[in-house]
Amino acid sequence: QAQLVESGGGLVQAGGSLRLSCAASRRTFSDYAMAWFRQAPGKERDFVAGLNWAGYNTMYSDSVKGRFTISRDNAKNVVYLQMNSLKPEDTAVYYCAADVGSYYGPRAAMYEYWGQGTQVTVSS
Repeated sequence: QAQLVESGGGLVQAGGSLRLSCAASRRTFSDYAMAWFRQAPGKERDFVAGLNWAGYNTMYSDSVKGRFTISRDNAKNVVYLQMNSLKPEDTAVYYCAADVGSYYGPRAAMYEYWGQGTQVTVSS
């Protein structure tokens, strides 16, 4: 069983940047596809970005494409989400998720493991 711990959230002004990290406890982390989701108050949890086990196949939601970059370092068991040109509508709790198979798309039900989330707040 994998444990995922997010970090790097905080308060930033619009136009600024943040880098989120998701540290995984399991040694077989490099076998997992990974993704980031976010959930704003009163809204559903939405897909942000995902990548395959090696990190060379990625997928992004239209709302973050061109501004966010997902990456991973399998030697460190960490997945990153670099967020640039942040907007107030990016404000949400951000979660990382892991799939023991090869899925890195937008269906939340496909992911077996989830972190506790980290708050990102973008002020206007």
